[in-house]
Amino acid sequence: MRDIFAWLLLLVPASLLSALLTSPHSTPTFIVSTLAVIPLAEWIRRATEHLALRAGPAIGGLLNVSFGNTAELVLALFVLAAGKPEVVKAQLTGAIIGNSLLGLGLAILVGSIGREKQTFNRAHAGQLSSLLVLSTIGLLLPALFDYSMPDDVAGGRLIRDEHLSLSVSVVLIFVYVANLVYTLITHRDVFAFAEDDAGHGETHVPWPAWKALTVLATATIVTAMEAEFISGALESTAAQLGLSEFFLGIILLAVIGNAAEYVSAIYFARQNQMGLAVSITVGSTIQISLLVAPVLVIVSALMGQPMNLVFTSPLELIAIGAVVFSISAIAQDGETTWFEGVLLLAIYVLFALAFYFV
Repeated sequence: MRDIFAWLLLLVPASLLSALLTSPHSTPTFIVSTLAVIPLAEWIRRATEHLALRAGPAIGGLLNVSFGNTAELVLALFVLAAGKPEVVKAQLTGAIIGNSLLGLGLAILVGSIGREKQTFNRAHAGQLSSLLVLSTIGLLLPALFDYSMPDDVAGGRLIRDEHLSLSVSVVLIFVYVANLVYTLITHRDVFAFAEDDAGHGETHVPWPAWKALTVLATATIVTAMEAEFISGALESTAAQLGLSEFFLGIILLAVIGNAAEYVSAIYFARQNQMGLAVSITVGSTIQISLLVAPVLVIVSALMGQPMNLVFTSPLELIAIGAVVFSISAIAQDGETTWFEGVLLLAIYVLFALAFYFV
C-alpha cells in the first residue's frame, strides 16, 4: 500500500505539467490535481501518525484527530476563496455521507471477504453514534431555522442565517474541544481498546520529529497548490463535463479529500480490526461536523466570503439524517456482515444519483 502512495506522488509533477501544457483552468489539470490530493492526504496522515508515536498517547491522540482532515480543509478553503460557498457546503455534506456510507461500506464489504462476520466494541461504537447524533443536530439547526422562517422576512434572512451559523459554529468548536478532553484525558480508559487494537497492526519505527514535521509541512503546502488548481478549474470543468458544480463538490471533491481515510479503514477492516475502521470513518464524520464546518464558517467571515450552514437542497438534510440513522443501526449489535456493507454502499449510490439530478 505504501509503495502505491509513493508512486501516486508522480501526479503532483503531472498536474504542474498539465497546467503548463494546457492551462491551470483546464479539465485535464482539474482531474490530475484532484487525484494528486489522494497521496498527499495519505502522507499528511502518515506524518501525523509518526508525530503521534513520538508525542505519547494524549498529545498523539490530539494530533491524530486535529490533522485528520487537513487535506479536506485546505481544499475547502481554496474553493471558498474562489467565491463558491455553496460548493463548499456540498463538499461538507459529501464528506459526511462519504465517510459513513461509502468509506464504512467499503471497509465492511472488503473486511467481510472470507469471514462470516466481524465484531467491534459496541459500547465505543454507541458513544460515537451518540456524538454523531448530537453534532449533526447542531450542524443542521441553521438550515432548519431558515426553512421555518416565513417568506415576508426575506430582507433580514441572510444576515440572521450568518449570525446563527457563526454562533452555532462557536458552540460546535467548544463541543469538539470538550470531546478531546473527554476522550484523551478524563475518560481515556473507556477508549483504551482502540489503542490495544492499533498495537496489533503494523509495527512502525517512528520517524525523527524533524522528518515528520517536514513531510507534514511539505504535503500541506503542495496540497494547497493542488487545491488552487482545483478551485480555479472547477467552473470550466463542470461546464465541459456537463455536470453541476454542486455535484462535483458533493461527490468528487468530498471523496478525493477523504480517500486516504477510506484506504486506511479498508486496510484495518481487512486485518479484522473493524473497531478501528468504524472509529476512522465515523470519527472523521464527527470531526467534519464539530470542527471543519465551524472553522470554515468562521474563516469565511474573516475572508469576506461569508458562508452559512443553510444547505442548498433539503435533500442534503435528508442525506445527513440518513447517515445518523444508518450508523446507529450498524452500531447496535457490535457486529457487521458483508450485506450491511452492500446496504451502506447502495444508500450512497442512491443519494449520488439524486444529487446528479438536482
